[in-house]
Amino acid sequence: MRKHGKPITILMADDEATDCLLVKTAVERAHLHNDLRFVANGVELMDYLHRRGRYAKASEAPRPGLILLDLNMPRKDGREALAEIKADTALRDIPVVVLTVSEADEDFWRARNLGADMYLVKPVTFETLVNVVRSLGRYWFEIVEMPPEIDGDGSPTETVIRVA
Repeated sequence: MRKHGKPITILMADDEATDCLLVKTAVERAHLHNDLRFVANGVELMDYLHRRGRYAKASEAPRPGLILLDLNMPRKDGREALAEIKADTALRDIPVVVLTVSEADEDFWRARNLGADMYLVKPVTFETLVNVVRSLGRYWFEIVEMPPEIDGDGSPTETVIRVA
């Protein structure tokens, strides 16, 4: 489905390189044609979102339209990063999907109370991951209507998420 404008960036925060590679491959297999970026921990995630350090250039850190967030990361875990994102008026409108191995009720409820838009347990098989990614694409990119982002001049930008 096409909407007017440009495709969104999906930002994944996860310290497991294998999980990042699996999600990248699943996104390709699910035919989501969006820019997929990765950060390895909550500190990098916040640097990316605030365009600090190596992410200072806008071209190196396009604003994500969706964040995939692991809870268990070094330096700053996903819970702390989620709390910061949802407390920041400039960031809180970015949808955050928690994608984690934790099946603990406590983690689910804490993430929901911190403002997570969705909580998913990482699937065991690759085919299940592809189906999860495909479903995420349908949900966030076809069903949910997000308000347009506002440019620096106060006019709305047009965003498209492409699903083949």
